[in-house]
Amino acid sequence: MHILGISAFYHDSAAALVRDGEVVAAAQEERFSRIRHDSGFPAKAVEYCLAAAGITLADVDRIVFYDKPFLKFERLLETYLAFAPRGFRSFSKAIPVWSREKLFQRDMLRDELSRSLNGHANGVDIESKLMFTEHHQAHAASAFYPSPFETAAVLTMDGVGEWTTTSAGLGEGKSLDIHREIHFPHSLGLLYSAFTYYLGFKVNSGEYKVMGLAPYGEPSYAQLIRDKLIEIRPDGSFHLDLSYFDYCTDLRMCNEKFDALMGGPPRKPDEWLTQRHMDIAASIQAVTEEAVATLVDGVVTMFGTRDLCLAGGVALNCVANGKVLRSGKVDRLWIQPAAGDAGGALGAALAAYHLYLDQPRVRHNGLDGMAGSLLGPEFPQDEIEGRLHAAGARYHVLDEPALIERTAQALVDQKAIGWFQGRMEFGPRALGSRSILGDPRAPDMQKRLNLKIKFRESFRPFAPSVRYEDVAEWFELDEASPYMLLVADVSEKHRLAMTDAQKALFGINKLNVPRSSIPAVTHVDYSARVQTVHAESNPRFHQLLSRFRHMTGCPVLVNTSFNVRGEPIVCTPEDAFRCFMGTELDVLAIGNCLLHKEEQLPSLRLDYRNAFAPD
Repeated sequence: MHILGISAFYHDSAAALVRDGEVVAAAQEERFSRIRHDSGFPAKAVEYCLAAAGITLADVDRIVFYDKPFLKFERLLETYLAFAPRGFRSFSKAIPVWSREKLFQRDMLRDELSRSLNGHANGVDIESKLMFTEHHQAHAASAFYPSPFETAAVLTMDGVGEWTTTSAGLGEGKSLDIHREIHFPHSLGLLYSAFTYYLGFKVNSGEYKVMGLAPYGEPSYAQLIRDKLIEIRPDGSFHLDLSYFDYCTDLRMCNEKFDALMGGPPRKPDEWLTQRHMDIAASIQAVTEEAVATLVDGVVTMFGTRDLCLAGGVALNCVANGKVLRSGKVDRLWIQPAAGDAGGALGAALAAYHLYLDQPRVRHNGLDGMAGSLLGPEFPQDEIEGRLHAAGARYHVLDEPALIERTAQALVDQKAIGWFQGRMEFGPRALGSRSILGDPRAPDMQKRLNLKIKFRESFRPFAPSVRYEDVAEWFELDEASPYMLLVADVSEKHRLAMTDAQKALFGINKLNVPRSSIPAVTHVDYSARVQTVHAESNPRFHQLLSRFRHMTGCPVLVNTSFNVRGEPIVCTPEDAFRCFMGTELDVLAIGNCLLHKEEQLPSLRLDYRNAFAPD
C-alpha cells in the first residue's frame, strides 16, 4: 500500500511517500525549486517521491494533505469577529486568497497533481484518493510512528495549525490519541516568533538565530516576560496577554505596547546587534525553556510514561530539548528530525496508514524508522561525473579509501570541505550528506566559515558531528543524537579555563575567546548542538570521522549545511558545484569525485555573496 503525504501553501512545502508503513522517500520542495522555505505546491518533491518508489500516481492508494482548510478558515473568521473592527486590513488581504484558493483546496490539489505530473495523472481518479488530516495530528503521527517506542507520550508545539498550537497525546502500538490541546491565539511558537520579529529576524526562518544569540546575553528580561506576556501554569498550560501582540489582527507580530515594555522599537534587520538585543534573546529563550519543561512534566505525569516524542516547530529548539533530556523527567526522548511543517507531509501519510486505514506499525528492532533521515535524492557515480563534466568541473575520480584519506588530510590541513554523499537529508539539518565540514580544533574556523563561506552573522554557532561511540568522551551526553536536535555541554576535560578578564567580557566580545580544545563547535556557554554519527546509517561519513580521529586523536568535525545564507541546502551535483565555485570552499568531495578549487577554471567563479537575499 502506497500513501503520499503532502504539506503545502504556508511554508516549507514537502512530500513524503510511505509504502506498507515504511518511509520510502521524503523531501522539501525548496531543494528542487531553490526558493528558500518554498510554500508552493511541492510538484518536484512529489515527482521525486514517486520516482524513488518506482511507481506512478496510479499506484498510490491515498494522497493525504496535512491540514483541514475549512477548520483554518473557521479560525480566520472567528478571530476577525472576536477582534473586529481591529484587523480589517489583514482580514481583507486574506479573504480573497481563501475564497479563491484555500476553501477549494481539494480541487486545487487535484489540479496541481494533474498539472505537475505532465499528463501522467490522466485517467487517475485523484479525487477518490484525497484525504485530509488535522495539522497537529500530522505532527503527532510524524513524532510517534517512526519512533523506536512501543508506548510514548507525544507532545507537539508550533505556531498554529487549524486551531491548535500545542497538543498532548499517547501513542500505543498503532493507536495515537490526542487528549489535550491548547488553542490559538495562545501559542509558544507565536510568542517566540514575536521576539524573532522584534529582534529584526524573519519569522518562520530566523527563530534559530534568536536561539544562537541567546548565550551572548543575560536573561534580564525573563521576569518581565513572565509577569506581563505569558502565564505558565503548573499543569503545563499557558496564557498570553494578547494586548501586547498584533498577530491576531495585523500583518505584524507585536505592537507599540510590546515595544514600550521591551524598551524601544523593533530592531531593523541591518541594525547593529547590541547587548540589549542579546539579553532579550536570552530572556525569551529562558522563558521558552521553562514553558517546555513545564509542559513535559505535565504530559509525562498525565500519561504515566517516561518515553516522550516531540514534533512541531518548537521541537527544533535544541537547547530546550537538551534541557528536557537532562531534567530527569524523561528516560528516553525522540524528536522528529523534520519537526516543522515539512514533517507534516510524512505525518499525514503515517496518520492515514495507521489511524484511518488501521494498518499495524512496522518494527525496526529498537531503531527508529527514519533511516537517518536520509530520504532525499541520490546520484550514481556515472551520473555525478556526467553532470560535473557538463558544468565544466575538473575533478579526480578515486576509490573510497583514497577519497576518505585525501579528504581527511585536507581537513587536517585546515581546508573547508564541501561533502556531498548519498541521499539528501529530510529536514532542516545537514547530517553528513549535504554538509560543509571543517577541523573543529582551528580557532578561526567558526569565523571563517561564517563570514567567507556561509556569508552570515559571525555569532552563529556550528554543530559538531562526532562518532556515536566517542560522544560521551567529548560531550556531557550519553545518548544518541543522530538528528542534531540536542544541545549538550562540552566535556569538562576538553574545556579551557578562562581568565578573569575574559570572564568579564560582554556580548559579541565573547566570541573570540576559545572555550575548549574544539573551539569551532563550542558556543560561548560551553554548549554544542551535537550530532552523533552511526556506522549503520551513514557509513561513509563515519569512515571519514574515524580516519580524522586516527590522524588527530579527535573524532569530531565541524558540520554545517551545504549552502550559503539565503539559499536552500544543495540537492544536485550542479547545486554543489555552483556553491563550491561561489564561496571560499577549498575542496569538494562529491560521490567518488574530488575537486580542488585551485584546479577549476577561473571563468566559472561565481559571486555567491550577493546572489541570495538574507534569510
